[in-house]
Amino acid sequence: MSNKEIAMNIINQIPEYKLTYVINMLEGIRGLIAEEVEPDDFDLKMIKEADDNNDGTFIALDDLAKDLGLDV
Repeated sequence: MSNKEIAMNIINQIPEYKLTYVINMLEGIRGLIAEEVEPDDFDLKMIKEADDNNDGTFIALDDLAKDLGLDV
């Protein structure tokens, strides 16, 4: 039995008045599944700008926090 069939069997056993909870939960889960979106011109411009400005150096998070006067 597939996962979908198992889920449908469980849903079929839930009383109608409780299905609102199931629907809300499923809608929330569906919202978590993001579709792959191709970058648009703005995205490509920002990626190019980031690549152009990247000199290959980095700073550790602790050092950055210290430089900014933050206590992590």
